[in-house]
Amino acid sequence: MITQNLISPVKILGMIAALMTIAACASTEPGCPSPQTRNLDSAIGFVKTSLNTGCESHFDRYYDDLLTIAEGDPKPENKRIFSEFLLWSGDQGLLSTRQAQEYYNRFFNVKFMSMKGDYNNCSHTCPNKQRMLFDMERELSDKERGLLKVSEDRDGYYRADRLYQEVELVLEATCTACAASR
Repeated sequence: MITQNLISPVKILGMIAALMTIAACASTEPGCPSPQTRNLDSAIGFVKTSLNTGCESHFDRYYDDLLTIAEGDPKPENKRIFSEFLLWSGDQGLLSTRQAQEYYNRFFNVKFMSMKGDYNNCSHTCPNKQRMLFDMERELSDKERGLLKVSEDRDGYYRADRLYQEVELVLEATCTACAASR
């Protein structure tokens, strides 16, 4: 009888350990490591495979990883490579067409995505002017990364920078005029 009582707790502890191991394995999400290569084409292949095998929630991190890799070998054709990757992402259902366009334009187009919208400047933009300029400044930083550091498009980046400065001036003048007309 004494032996049965000693075995029983040991069996229970063993079963608890086994159940905990099984539960830990079941709750672990798939490994979603970053690409380890410095070759953009290879990295994109790795990311596509990862996105297709359970890592779609890591899209933003993977996109950032790809930008970092491209910064190591900047060239004009990187714009096309990112465009093709974003089109593929849309085709796979990872992004909507609009989301893919916004990713591309935020980094590789001189137009500012944070300035889009149909609204009256006096009633909408002026009360939110500081926030809008802050958003545009952050986007200009992304454009510096995409246009200058990834694709070596100095002209494109300087056009975006000039556009930012012009919008800042026009916005200031518009908001001053709006305030004066009240």
